[in-house]
Amino acid sequence: MSCLGCAEDSVQQFSDEAVTIGGPAPADVPTGDDAADWFTERAAATGLRFTHLNGMSGEFFFPEMIPGGVGVLDYDNDGDLDVYLVQGRMLGDDVGLDQSLVEPDSAFEPGGRLFRNDLHLMTGGPDSLRFTDVTEESGIEAFEYGMGVASGDVDNDGCVDIYLTNFGPNQLLRNNCDGTFSDVSAESGINDPGWGVSASFVDYDRDGWLDLYVGNYLQYQIEADQPCTGLTGRRDYCTPDVYTPQADRLYRNQRNGQFVDVTSTALFGADHGPALGVSTADFDSDGWVDIYVTNDGSENLLWMNQGDGTLSHEGLLSGVALSGDGTAEGSMGVDAADFDNDGDPDLFMTHLPAEGNNLYLNNGSGVFEDVSGRVGLGPLSLGQTGFGTAWLDVDNDGWLDLVAVNGAIEAIEGRLGEAFPYDERNSLFLNLQNGRFDDVTNQTGAAFNLSEVSRGAAFGDLDNDGDTDIVVSNNSGPVRLFINEVGQRVHWLGLDLRQEVSRYAIGARVEVTRSTAPPAWRRVRSDGSYASASDPRVLVGLGQSSELPAVRVFWPSGRVELWSDVEIDRYVTLTEGQGLEQ
Repeated sequence: MSCLGCAEDSVQQFSDEAVTIGGPAPADVPTGDDAADWFTERAAATGLRFTHLNGMSGEFFFPEMIPGGVGVLDYDNDGDLDVYLVQGRMLGDDVGLDQSLVEPDSAFEPGGRLFRNDLHLMTGGPDSLRFTDVTEESGIEAFEYGMGVASGDVDNDGCVDIYLTNFGPNQLLRNNCDGTFSDVSAESGINDPGWGVSASFVDYDRDGWLDLYVGNYLQYQIEADQPCTGLTGRRDYCTPDVYTPQADRLYRNQRNGQFVDVTSTALFGADHGPALGVSTADFDSDGWVDIYVTNDGSENLLWMNQGDGTLSHEGLLSGVALSGDGTAEGSMGVDAADFDNDGDPDLFMTHLPAEGNNLYLNNGSGVFEDVSGRVGLGPLSLGQTGFGTAWLDVDNDGWLDLVAVNGAIEAIEGRLGEAFPYDERNSLFLNLQNGRFDDVTNQTGAAFNLSEVSRGAAFGDLDNDGDTDIVVSNNSGPVRLFINEVGQRVHWLGLDLRQEVSRYAIGARVEVTRSTAPPAWRRVRSDGSYASASDPRVLVGLGQSSELPAVRVFWPSGRVELWSDVEIDRYVTLTEGQGLEQ
């Protein structure tokens, strides 16, 4: 049947409170002096008050430089995105906190924190965005040395669960669907005691239940810490080659609240490296999701799904294990998306200052070419240390742009007298729609140009106004909430894709077609970036066009369905089984 005649049945809105029609009438993207409004920073103003503590004591313990991540997820199913922030603590037995590194008015609290988004309770629209710290009432107790966040509905009860990676045992927090969580780490079998950083919930065997890939970093113990010096010759944090990498883990969901470690039987053909980033996508368009892992200073891994419960490492054959000149680089953050609108996911990852960030172009069959220099992204990122990153359509013109948040890992030369001389500015690279990118960071205004030691970054529409906002976690600093002020000036399409039994259709691919533009391809995922979890909803910029698009969904089950004339400038829900079979 045509979905034009069944729109009311198969295309559902969240609720009047959770659906926000776009803001001002469409207008040109601002340039020059007008572009200062691209982002405003509103963390403290909205109640999102949090200061990260990495536990610095002057001992230069290696874990202090790595955290921390951030997650945006709708834990209470009210249609708006909540925020989870990981926290550190002191390391070692005989060290104390240097109080000079904690501002007197900082919002430091021990343990990870959950902030509820109260947007749906407000009557003033997106401008009334407010957050409330609900950690205690949620029952969450997360006092390990926190690293990252992954989110997904692991038990198919319709509520999003939280997985925390730590320097220490990882934690699985099961959502009880009543505003509270239970720690089921031990009984689930995924409380890995090592050093996890990034993790991804992914249904690699297509059985309808989310499995889990955990990217582990190094075999490191405080009592075996090695003294290292930086380029300046003074004591500084070590590089990863001083320690032995720790193997990653792949856990298969047993559909009964437990997971089983299938690493040795499912992953073939590679030695694990010190993993920092994980991004999943169907890179060869065979209908099975693959897993890409960025490693710090050793070759990156591309686990290609064989469709039989195993994954084979094909990074070298596919051209994404090493840079274009054949070197292993210090890869940190990563994201996969179709930046050139040709129907296949490409790969972007952040690196060290002398390396520049990398863009790998997919030829459609899972074979990639390093085009970092040709598109301009490599040269534009030299001199910066990138961590969290994502493809996002900042200006909603239908073409994916890039954000990278930055922060050094070695003391910046000439600033040795400072307590924490590692801060750098973030970066925004605009897609010029001609195969090249431009660094427009200076055009975004003062808010986005803060110089901090940024690590995790999560991306999502926190005020439900149709554009992508950014939550950034800063190492030993305050959280930042960058509200996008430019994307709502044009039209957009928001999609919440749901399978019959689970909250989000993680792994689904979406093709959005109109007569006035090339098809736009997006996918449902919460992974990528660095140690962070992002909005799993699909957001597609439509520019000035008000044409109602057709949406074709490639579900993880293999089913393909079409919805035509889907409403725009709002979020709509598409549920598997309610579209026109293709």
